[in-house]
Amino acid sequence: MISGLLKKLRVPFVKVQDSRETPKRKSWLQIILVTSVGVSTFIWGIRELKWLQPWELRVYDQMLRSRPAQAPDRRILLVKITDDDLKREKWTLSDRTINQLLEKIESYQPRIVGLYLFQPENNNLAANFQNKNNIVSTCSFSSLGKDEIPPPLNFPIDNVGFSDVVADNENDQILRRTLLFAYSPDDKCTTPFAFGTLIAINYLEKQGIEYHFTKKGDFQLGKTLFPRLQANSGSYQHLDANGYQILLNYRHPNSLADQVTLTQVLTGQVNSSLFKDRLVIIGTTATSLPTGGFYTPYSTLPDQPVRMPALFIHAQIASQLISTVLDGRPLIWYWPDWVELIWIWGWALLGSVLAWRWRNPLLLLVVVGTTLLSLIGICVALFLQAGWVPLIPSALTLVVSSICVIVYTSYQNQQQTQVIILQVEKQQEAIAQLNVFLEDKTAIPDSSIDFTTPIDSLEIKSGDFLLSGRYKISQVLGAGGFGRTYLAEDTQLPGNPICVVKKLMPARQDTRFLQIARRLFNSEAEILQSLGKHHQIPELLAYFEDDHEFYLIQQYIEGHTLSEELPPVQNVQNESFVIEMLKQVLEVLEFVHQHRVIHRDIKPTNIIRCAEDNRLVLIDFGAVKLMQPPSSEQTELATVAIGTRGYAPPEQFAGHPRLCSDIYALGMIGIQAITGIPPQELYPNPETGNVMWRETVQVSEKLAAILDKMVCYHFSDRYQSATAILQDLKRI
Repeated sequence: MISGLLKKLRVPFVKVQDSRETPKRKSWLQIILVTSVGVSTFIWGIRELKWLQPWELRVYDQMLRSRPAQAPDRRILLVKITDDDLKREKWTLSDRTINQLLEKIESYQPRIVGLYLFQPENNNLAANFQNKNNIVSTCSFSSLGKDEIPPPLNFPIDNVGFSDVVADNENDQILRRTLLFAYSPDDKCTTPFAFGTLIAINYLEKQGIEYHFTKKGDFQLGKTLFPRLQANSGSYQHLDANGYQILLNYRHPNSLADQVTLTQVLTGQVNSSLFKDRLVIIGTTATSLPTGGFYTPYSTLPDQPVRMPALFIHAQIASQLISTVLDGRPLIWYWPDWVELIWIWGWALLGSVLAWRWRNPLLLLVVVGTTLLSLIGICVALFLQAGWVPLIPSALTLVVSSICVIVYTSYQNQQQTQVIILQVEKQQEAIAQLNVFLEDKTAIPDSSIDFTTPIDSLEIKSGDFLLSGRYKISQVLGAGGFGRTYLAEDTQLPGNPICVVKKLMPARQDTRFLQIARRLFNSEAEILQSLGKHHQIPELLAYFEDDHEFYLIQQYIEGHTLSEELPPVQNVQNESFVIEMLKQVLEVLEFVHQHRVIHRDIKPTNIIRCAEDNRLVLIDFGAVKLMQPPSSEQTELATVAIGTRGYAPPEQFAGHPRLCSDIYALGMIGIQAITGIPPQELYPNPETGNVMWRETVQVSEKLAAILDKMVCYHFSDRYQSATAILQDLKRI
């Protein structure tokens, strides 16, 4: 090996790079945090503009419809006045008919009667009702496009509730919330109680449960608090929350309460037990009367009317208040804004992590799709417990953040690939110049070439010597034709972390040789710097030149080489070991090959089992080995072909390595692990050139077929990508 020096030419100290700006962990954490925060802020801003509100409300309606139906509220009885009933009365609701109905119902001893009929001119309403305090009538406020309907003349205002409700007018006219209290000083309808609220309060008062308002102004029935709906409650944004509003926790319309008709009551076709001690609500469902109806989340169901009659709406309100107090039926709850923001950011963070972990677009699509289904399941499960949490913003942040990370990493990989391609071109140019230079017999007199092994200057330095003023050498790890490897401490970082110093010594010190060597060193160091961003490749921490000698500072991976897990050190490995080993190394090869880099020296001693997390780490990418040419008879081979006999395929030794050359070497390691036979001792088939190994061991057909395809003699017959092998391994 040419290792002498032509002459001692001193080249000034040149420091190429001091250190990496950010470690791998900080780099991916920074990308994930910046992406998740940025996407969350963007989606939150869109949400504040109310652009997502229609979607969120539709999801709310769907979850409301999807809940299992509860049993009907047996405390309430609805007396409907239908179109058929009105036909019997010749399309009118006379005072006599209403009073007759009230007298009939009173005889059945109800607890409270709610009369949801507008009778403003009736001076004789419920005239014969013995306990008039047990009946509640209604009125209506004036509003845009609607005149006021005053209360009955002979009813005290304390026994009157307003009929007005609040629909989501700016969205879809659907009634999702209700007024419990409001006040209109300019109307004759001066009651502060909604009709449904008042009949529920009166019903509960008969049971000794009274209402009051807390110091904060919240409505409380007994021990149950009914928090007021705020402007940004749930998925509402900038809601008009005037009055005292709550979300309307519907019962399914088919199981709201028992129902009878006017005719059935007046003709005695009902059981008196249906009325006893109940809240009886009387109202019309006739389509021939302008009593109105409302769009609800159930309007889209085929078995429901497009508009729910107002009678049912107020029955829903009363049932919600009563069942919440007496049965503990939960109110629909929601988080404050700051909790919702954390929730949305959490899904953005998860989407970023998933995209960073699974960078294959198809695989990421499956993972994100599964996660999205999990998000929907969580939101539905919470809604079954009456919890309304943001689904649409969370889903958007999950998807958008994963897209942003995958786009960014793809762009970053493309940029890195372009850098590596440029460095590889420079490397090949430097190699070509080096070959020409070494073959030029007139450039350097043979008598000046020294074939003796040089004394390592680092080995004769004092114990206090710091390489580059920073790295304290502690021990020699290994030596080879290209230089030596040391274990060192980084004295400038807290805790003096251990790192690996690779000293690469040029064979000669003349100016032309050093110029070529420097170019080769710089290009290969740049390649290592890009590849070191993968968690299964040691990180390049620094590289520099000192006194005509070149140094690489790399991350120290504590562990043992894969050769210690293979025969004869260990017994023959089983198939599961081989499959897992192949998967781990293929994952890093997939990354390396994406950057069009060929390792060229895959072998057990270049694969380390990390002691910290048991992962396999690929080392020794042949950095600047070509700076140190071997003996004259081996020069041509060394400058074009790198590899280890038995693991390197034929085309690599012919000087034409390909991506599948690394696949061949890994396949030979797999065969060695499962047979216990070193690759050098396996013989090729004389006809095909393929390695013969199957007859030496019992192995499953699927794994054997994969290994055979990895080590085909002709490169065109092999797997052409690590991804294809991983897909086949997953099928085993």
